[in-house]
Amino acid sequence: MRRILILSGAALALAVAGCEPPETSKGAASKGEGAPAAAPVFTSEIEQDQSGYYLPTTEAAGGGWVFHHLFMGQAADFAAWEAGQRSETFAPIMIEFEDRDSPMVQTELGESRSGRARVLPTSYAVSGDRVRFEGRSERLGVVRFEGRLDAGALAESRRNLGAEGAVLTGTLTVDGRARPVSLRWWAGD
Repeated sequence: MRRILILSGAALALAVAGCEPPETSKGAASKGEGAPAAAPVFTSEIEQDQSGYYLPTTEAAGGGWVFHHLFMGQAADFAAWEAGQRSETFAPIMIEFEDRDSPMVQTELGESRSGRARVLPTSYAVSGDRVRFEGRSERLGVVRFEGRLDAGALAESRRNLGAEGAVLTGTLTVDGRARPVSLRWWAGD
């Protein structure tokens, strides 16, 4: 009797809430019904050190914002992020923009604008020759980068402590507007 009362109470609570009980069969998941939302994908397969700043060889701007750089950390940074050790201000790969109308200041990257928008990833896939990034910014909307990394050019640039030639080329999409970009490597300070 007690079991019937508990089951009846649960069914009544679900009916009042306007909910349906969860499906337990595999049929619902295979139809896409009741399946949980996909978790963000963070993957990295890095064999050589790709860490550093990737700076545009030409200006890429839109809506008052200028693409300043893409940053990639070391393999340990990627491993920590993928293991769930996350920060609200730093990620192993991130993209930064500057506000064209903000005052100029001196930074570790040289003189730049004081207004910044740092975009952390909602997903990424990084390998020895490919970089895919997606993030979201309150100021810029959805930011995506899809590019090809030239390992030979990167190795040469690292030997020369930063060359002017492009090592990473791809497409930067900001709030639905795509533009081709070429990036050179710089170690930073």
